[in-house]
Amino acid sequence: MKVVAFSGSPRAQGNTRTLLDEVLRGATSEGATCEFVDVGSADIRPCKACQSCSTRGTCVQKDGMEQVYPKILEADVLVLGTPVYFWGPSAQMKTFIDRWYALVSGRGRNELRGKKAVVVTAYGDTDPSTPQHVVGMFRTAFHFIGIDLVGTLGVTAIGSDDAAGNEEALMEAFEMGRRICGKANAES
Repeated sequence: MKVVAFSGSPRAQGNTRTLLDEVLRGATSEGATCEFVDVGSADIRPCKACQSCSTRGTCVQKDGMEQVYPKILEADVLVLGTPVYFWGPSAQMKTFIDRWYALVSGRGRNELRGKKAVVVTAYGDTDPSTPQHVVGMFRTAFHFIGIDLVGTLGVTAIGSDDAAGNEEALMEAFEMGRRICGKANAES
């Protein structure tokens, strides 16, 4: 089983990365092959809405997504992590997700259908409802694409390294990684 985590945080070593690393560590403990992709620092430009992918089957832009598209398609489980900014995903994560349009309108839609996904969020307050809009965006998009959202994890992380000191959150992230592999393995 292949698990790929995509971080949409502009902080390469912040809370989102800490949580994603624990999810991957849990998945690895169940025998998964894991990969981390930092889309937060990748050169990924916004969708131009040119609709070329609808006719060509691929995006016309030549940027960091060229290396990321195959990773999305190769994964059995997609783990998407983002900080919550103004009750939405980071700009980097939203840009990354918007560029999935080329997959969805092209040949990739059938390859995406049936994949599993997890959403991990870190947010700067103590209200557990803070990530609801981010999770809702992913849930709706994944339903449209045919991806099964099998788990979510939201963690209060006000300081830039709070997740690293939150043993409960780290354990939840690790267990999520184990669970997603167990669910996917049981269904294979």
